[in-house]
Amino acid sequence: MTSLASLHPRLPSPLQEIEDDRFTRYGVGLVLKRDDLIHPELVGNKWRKLAPNLSAAAGRTVVTFGGAYSNHLRATAAAGRLLGLRTVGVVRGQELAGRPLNASLARCAADGMRLHFIDRSTYRRKTEPETLAAVLRAAGAEDAYVVPEGGSNALAVRGCRALGEELRGHADVVGVACGTGGTLAGLAAGLGPDRRALGVPVLKGGFLDGDIRALQQQAFGGLRGSWRLDERFHFGGYARTTPELDSFAADFESRHGLPVERLYVAKLLYGLVALAQEGHFTPGTTVAAVITGRP
Repeated sequence: MTSLASLHPRLPSPLQEIEDDRFTRYGVGLVLKRDDLIHPELVGNKWRKLAPNLSAAAGRTVVTFGGAYSNHLRATAAAGRLLGLRTVGVVRGQELAGRPLNASLARCAADGMRLHFIDRSTYRRKTEPETLAAVLRAAGAEDAYVVPEGGSNALAVRGCRALGEELRGHADVVGVACGTGGTLAGLAAGLGPDRRALGVPVLKGGFLDGDIRALQQQAFGGLRGSWRLDERFHFGGYARTTPELDSFAADFESRHGLPVERLYVAKLLYGLVALAQEGHFTPGTTVAAVITGRP
């Protein structure tokens, strides 16, 4: 197995100060934490979450889970190719097995990931020990190292703590888009006193608060740092966008020359602009937006 260090990650990731009158008019500074520049293929929080898990795999086959458009599956497949690791992706939706692969899953397969499709009912129960064991048997991967959907486990959360540590002294509030909550759980733990993390969930459901608390308990033995969620900016749920969000993202790209990923990053930036307009940030506050991915 090739070492992770040989992939030359750009850490700490760069900070980019930008001038945006939607913040400056309220006396608020905005900086972008460019985690999208860590590595060309293992982008953003995917590096921070996967790296400790890939090290723990110690050369074993890595099995992980995701939907048909999962960024996490793509990142795991790319890591497998780069590091010489065998990977298996368990994909939600048995009905997809007989269809042509979409571009996302085709990329996974091209990177050497073996795809195993399961029905949605089984997928929902995948964390139950008996169900997981049956899935691994069916996939021919009983001795594999298992990474959960989205990559969020205790190792990933501890890996994301470095994100908060890198931002100490640079921001008062740090915003991040949330899928499974692992990045926020680690970020908050690393920020230090008198700093707070703000999560913008990209899924509907209101379940993340409990998940983040559980992840911090697993990773650190208790709650760490100051964080809150704002559930208003999911734009209909995961993988959903609206013309309003797309227009906002295109405008941000035009203003700042930064390609804006729509499913996570655009929702975060939209939420931060809305919060600034609502007076959520006191004058003199510096807000950091974590850019977790690229289009």
